[in-house]
Amino acid sequence: MFEKFLNLSRFHKRIVSIAADVVALTFALWAAFSLRFDQQLWVPTQPQIVLSLLTVVITVGVFVRLGLYRAVVRYLSDRAFLTVVVGTVTSALVLIFLGFWLEVAVPRSVPIIYAALAFIFVAGSRMGVRMLVMHPAGRNKQPVAIIGAGETGLQLCQALEQGTEYRPVAFISFLKANHRTLVNGIPVYDISHIERAVRQHRVKRLLLALDIDSKVDRKRLLKQLEPLAVPVQTVPSMAELISGDKRINDIRDLEIEDLLGREPVRPDSAQISEGLFDKSVMVTGAGGSIGSELCRQIIRHKPRVLVLFEMSEFALYNVERELRSINVIENLGVEICPLLGSVVHRRRCEVAMRAFDVDTVYHAAAYKHVPLVEHNVIEGVQNNVFGTWHTAEAAIAAGVERFVLVSTDKAVRPTNVMGATKRTAELVLQALAQRQSGTVFSMVRFGNVLGSSGSVVPLFRDQIRDGGPVTVTHPDIIRYFMTIPEASQLVLQAGSMGEGGEVFVLDMGEPVKIVDLARKIIRLMGLEEKNEAHPDGDIEIVFTGLRPGEKLFEELLIGNNPQGTAHPRIMMAREISLTWPEVHRILEGLGRASQAFDCGAAVNLLKGSHTGYVPNGGVSDLVWANGDLDDRSALPSSNVIKLG
Repeated sequence: MFEKFLNLSRFHKRIVSIAADVVALTFALWAAFSLRFDQQLWVPTQPQIVLSLLTVVITVGVFVRLGLYRAVVRYLSDRAFLTVVVGTVTSALVLIFLGFWLEVAVPRSVPIIYAALAFIFVAGSRMGVRMLVMHPAGRNKQPVAIIGAGETGLQLCQALEQGTEYRPVAFISFLKANHRTLVNGIPVYDISHIERAVRQHRVKRLLLALDIDSKVDRKRLLKQLEPLAVPVQTVPSMAELISGDKRINDIRDLEIEDLLGREPVRPDSAQISEGLFDKSVMVTGAGGSIGSELCRQIIRHKPRVLVLFEMSEFALYNVERELRSINVIENLGVEICPLLGSVVHRRRCEVAMRAFDVDTVYHAAAYKHVPLVEHNVIEGVQNNVFGTWHTAEAAIAAGVERFVLVSTDKAVRPTNVMGATKRTAELVLQALAQRQSGTVFSMVRFGNVLGSSGSVVPLFRDQIRDGGPVTVTHPDIIRYFMTIPEASQLVLQAGSMGEGGEVFVLDMGEPVKIVDLARKIIRLMGLEEKNEAHPDGDIEIVFTGLRPGEKLFEELLIGNNPQGTAHPRIMMAREISLTWPEVHRILEGLGRASQAFDCGAAVNLLKGSHTGYVPNGGVSDLVWANGDLDDRSALPSSNVIKLG
C-alpha cells in the first residue's frame, strides 16, 4: 500500500496531501472544542460546523499559497516546517475572525489549542511519511563517521542524509566538552574515543570534514587514524565549494598534501605578483602536470598575456579549456594564446616570443620519466638539452627579461640519462648567464612531485584498488616529496628572485621512505598489509629491484654550502659552472652523436661533461640495443634535428 503511494504521480500525491490535511485540521478543530468543553463526545452545532468548514478551506488555501504542497516530503527542510507554523497560526487567526463575523461563540483558548494540534497533525504526518520513506533506504546505506563536528561536518551530514550511499552514525570532535552530546540527532565522540565509536557503530568509512579555520594537526590526526583499518576520505576544499566545481558530498581520497607529512611551503604572493601582473608570460610544456599548474597559478596574478606552448595537441586543448573557464569565472581578463610547437625548434620559439612580446619564460617542457628516457637516450638529449638551449637562445634573441628552468633533484650526481640531461641543461643556462646580461636565467630544483604524471601515489592507489600487489623497487629507497602547487609556487618565486645563474632548491624537510608511504596509503584505504606477520592481510608489497638509472636516495645540492634567500624555505646554490666555449663544445659533440644516433657516444659525452654522471648500468636505449651496429653510421643526417 505504502509503495503504491510512493509510486503515484506528483499531482495525485498533492491531492492525497490536501485530503490528509483536511481530515487533520477538521479533527484538530473538533479536539480543541472537546478539550475546552471537557466533553468526550462533543457535537457541534450547525453554525460551528460552518465555521469549521470555512476555517479548514481557508487554511488549505493558505497552505497552497505558502507552497507547502510543492515541498517533496522526502526532502523536507526547516523552511517547510516554518511554513506549517505560519499556516497554522494564520488558521487560528482565521478561526477567531470567522467566529466574530459569523457570531459563533469561540472560547479564547480554542484557537490556541487548535493551532497546537493542527501543527502536530500536519507537521507530524509529514515527518512520519519522511521517516517511512527514508528509514528503509538508510538501512542499505554505508555507516560512516564524520571527523569534525563544526559547520563543514554538519553540512556534510545533511547532504549525506539526502543521498543514497552513506549514513552518518557518529561525529568525531576535537573538543572534549562535545563528548556524549548530539549534533543533528547523531552522537558526538571525542577523538580519544574514536576506536570505540568505530567498533560500536560498525563504521565502514571515516570522512574528514574539518573547518577551514581548524587548528587540527593533520599529520598527527592521520597517525591516529592509520591503525583503525578503516578507509579515510575527505570532502572538497572550501575554494572548490565556493567556485561550484564540487559539492560538499563529493567524497574523495585523501588530499596528496595529507600524505606529505609537513606543512606546505607558502610563497610570497606580493613578490610573485610584481613579476607577473600585466606582463606577457610564456610557459613551455604548458599541458604537463607542472606546466599546467604553473599556468593555473600565473593566470590568477593577472598577466597581460599567457602563452601556452605545448607539443601535445590534446594536452594543449585541455589546459586551454580549463584556463579559459577560470578566466571567465574569476573575471581575470587575461589574453590566453595556445601555441602548438616543440622546444627543439628554435625559430618557432623565437617567433612566438617576439609576436607576444614575452617578458618571462617558464621552461617546464622536458622528458622526466627516468626509465623512459633511459630507453630513449637520443630523444632525451634532444628534448632536455637542445630543447632548453634553443628555447634559451630564442629568449635572448627576443629580448625576454627572465627565463626560469624547471629542473630536478635527479640532476645532482646523476646515475641516469634523464638526470644527466637536466644537469647539462643547467650548465647551458649557467654559461648563457655568463655570456650575456640581457636575460636573467635561473633554475629551480626540487624532488618528486606528488600527483604528477608518473607519481607513485596514483600508481599505488590503482594497484591497491586492483587488489595488489603494490610494487616498490627497493625497501630502502627514499625520496623528497612536494606537491604540484608547491613546486609551481617555488618556480614562480624563483622567477622573481633570480639575478642570473642561480640554482634554487626547496627546504623539503625529511625524505620519505617509499615503502612507508605505500604502507600508509594501504592503511588509510582501510586495508592491511599482507606479509609474514599477517598472512591474512589484504595487499602485499613486492620489491621489484632498482630500475636502470635509479638511485636509492636523491640529493638537492651538489655542494654542502647552501645560501639563504629572502624566503625562509628556499635556498640558493651557485654551483660550479662552465664557460660558454666549454659548454658549446659539449653541445657540438652531443649534436654529432644525435645525428649519428650514437647512444654510446652521447652517454660518454654526458659522463665527461662535468655533470657528475655515473651510470649504474650499460646503455639501455631500446633501438640502440636492438639495431644493426654496422648500419648506424649510414643514417641520413637530414632526418635528425641539427643544432641551430
